[in-house]
Amino acid sequence: MGSIHMNEVKCTGHEQSILDCQYKNITEEDCKHSEDAAVRCNIPYMGYEKTIRLAGGRSQQEGRVEVLWGPRGEERWGFVCGEGWGTREAAVVCQQLGLGFVSSALQIRIIGGRTQFEGRVEVKFGNSWGYLCSDGWTTKEAMVACRQLGLGYSLHAVTETWYWDASNVTEMILSGVRCSGTEMNLQQCSRHKTVSCKNTGTRHAAGVICSESASDLILHASLVQETAYIEDRPLHMLYCAAEENCLSSTARHANWPYGHRRLLRFSSQIHNNGRADFRPKAGRHSWVWHECHGHYHSMDIFTHYDLLTPNGTKVAEGHKASFCLEDSECQELVSKRYECANFGEQGITVGCWDLYRHDIDCQWIDITDVKPGNYILQVVINPNFEVAESDFTNNAMKCNCKYDGHRIWIHNCHIGDALSEEANKRFEQYRGQLNNQIL
Repeated sequence: MGSIHMNEVKCTGHEQSILDCQYKNITEEDCKHSEDAAVRCNIPYMGYEKTIRLAGGRSQQEGRVEVLWGPRGEERWGFVCGEGWGTREAAVVCQQLGLGFVSSALQIRIIGGRTQFEGRVEVKFGNSWGYLCSDGWTTKEAMVACRQLGLGYSLHAVTETWYWDASNVTEMILSGVRCSGTEMNLQQCSRHKTVSCKNTGTRHAAGVICSESASDLILHASLVQETAYIEDRPLHMLYCAAEENCLSSTARHANWPYGHRRLLRFSSQIHNNGRADFRPKAGRHSWVWHECHGHYHSMDIFTHYDLLTPNGTKVAEGHKASFCLEDSECQELVSKRYECANFGEQGITVGCWDLYRHDIDCQWIDITDVKPGNYILQVVINPNFEVAESDFTNNAMKCNCKYDGHRIWIHNCHIGDALSEEANKRFEQYRGQLNNQIL
């Protein structure tokens, strides 16, 4: 019958492999084969490469659970004791979750690209390779794929790969991959489906362009604190801002051009501390010209500005469209490379920063409808992860904010990962005394 290798297996249900569960090694004969664990599944067995298998059942969908055990080259199949499985003759009826039968050692590759750093992403199921559907495929998923492949960071998440070599194309076998961007491999991502997506054919296969280097943006937090103030700005001076949706929704019902909007203004200085230049996702051929301000938009949203209650409820918001990504200043010995004038290239060079002064349009949050109280000012760079970075955890900044209806105090501004968890708990209760008068 074979030996027994695992005893008293305890799982939470979220593990990727049975070997990730808690269990005891068998050191003496304290479990009989009458207690062998078993499982019944409701999806076809597809012969995937595995370190566990089902055996002895009436069909390929049920049987004893066996694990491959032993030193490399000397592995043997053994049983899992049913003690703690739920019954002495353990058996369950399963539903498909995640990747079904795919083992924790999910294999992926990129193929068809012009270099070793780009291509369609393919997954190995058993002895076959298949591609991923590109529906919902974003920079975050591409970042995980490049990390798993050991190819550094994702420069682009490609959603149409028809122009790459398709001579080795198989069928689409996986869709719905959703990642946070911090996972070490696609297996750890939260959502997967082995069903077809709405876009069929290799044109809509998921692909990546990886790089050994990536940009890394970080906001100058203290500058936000030092420059924050309130302005009551007349409506007749806000037509361009209204056109670019930089005011709250109630502004459209105002008595234009009479009256004003109350704006929380501050400067924003964004540094590139990475190892590669930060470039817009879209090429210059697709940038949009805005006549009102006389510049091109290279990204729909570059930065989110939000005012939140201490429990995280949003009470006011703004956004910064990237109407000009350029090198405002640079560190010593670093030369500027990007300038928006004359339809120039846009981006932020490594060692340089882009400065949006407090006195330009949309560099604000419209707080006209905000009641007095204690709030959190939050700024998030690259909020939609449109451009890959080596580190997304430092893209958010937050400050304490106290508003009494006439004045506002901004204090304790810091990057989101700069304080410990305990310090962040104290952060929302702290009161400061930085006076900023209304202009």
